[in-house]
Amino acid sequence: MAESTPLIIRTQRTASALVLAPQGEIATHEAPTMQQAVKEAFESRPAKVVIDLTSVSYMATSGLATLVQAAQQSNKTKIPLVLCGLQERVKAVIDISRLTSFFKIVGTQAEAGV
Repeated sequence: MAESTPLIIRTQRTASALVLAPQGEIATHEAPTMQQAVKEAFESRPAKVVIDLTSVSYMATSGLATLVQAAQQSNKTKIPLVLCGLQERVKAVIDISRLTSFFKIVGTQAEAGV
């Protein structure tokens, strides 16, 4: 069995947003790391939270649940959430779950207004 690589999450704050850029796979073991990063992002009260999934090659349902929790945080705090850079495999998970319209999804950080 292959060892899973730890999830690395780069965080960048700009004048217009806080960007979370996870790198790797978001599966069961990595989801708590992502959940903590999302929680901290919203607690820091940025103008907007952008999750850039460009470097995420795979996302399990636990990763998707983390994104749903992020959207709930967004609604609760009135801080906009934008997803960008979805790889085909990650987009497929969101499509299959019928959550495409649940999220604001754009192609790049620039389109997200970063």
